[in-house]
Parts: sequence; C-alpha cells; structure tokens
Amino acid sequence: QVQLVESGGGLMQAGDSLRLSCAVSGRTFSAYTMGWFRQAPGKEREFVSAIKWSSASTHYADFVKGRFTVSRDNAKRTVYLQMNSLNPEDTAVYYCAASSRFYISTYGHLYDYWGQGTQVTVSS
Repeated sequence: QVQLVESGGGLMQAGDSLRLSCAVSGRTFSAYTMGWFRQAPGKEREFVSAIKWSSASTHYADFVKGRFTVSRDNAKRTVYLQMNSLNPEDTAVYYCAASSRFYISTYGHLYDYWGQGTQVTVSS
C-alpha cells in the first residue's frame, strides 16, 4: 500500500500563490508517477499535473500551464504543486494520486492510490 497525505490548502485571494504538498509513504517503490487532480463543486474530477519520480518529467493541463509547477523531492518523498496567479476558477478540492505505471496519464482511473484531498478556495 501507498499512503498519500496532502497539505497546504487554504482560503486565498485572486492573484495569490499557494504550494500544495503530498507526502508519500508505504510501498513507495510502487508509485512511479504522481499526479494532481482537482474537483470543483458540481463538477467532475479533472487532471491538473503529473510528474515521474525517476526523470522528473512533467505534464500539465492546458488551463494551468504557465501558472502551476509540479516538482518532487526524492529525499523527502514529497511532491509539490506550486500554484501562482490563482483565480476563483481554481477553487476545488485538490487530490494527490500515485500510479504504478511508468508513463504519465491524465486519466484518474489509471492511478492506484489517492490522498484525502485538500481544499483550495480562491475569492475574487
């Protein structure tokens, strides 16, 4: 099993920056790719970003390109999502997910483990 714990959410104002963290523990060798997803009220869960532990290669959803940056700290087994220029449309519960697949996927059902989520609220 892999355990994921997100932190860093909060109430922000438009234009603010925020960094989310996802601490990974357990059978971490099973987590080759880490993803960030979000779900806004009344909407389906959507892919935000992902990173591979080994190569640090990344992928972003179009709506966050240039604003969000995903990174990882191997020593701390932690993945980060730096979010800049936040706007009210970024309001959602943000989830960290781990996949045992070697490739990055934007499909949530291809991720094997999920964190409990952290709320990000952006006011205008």
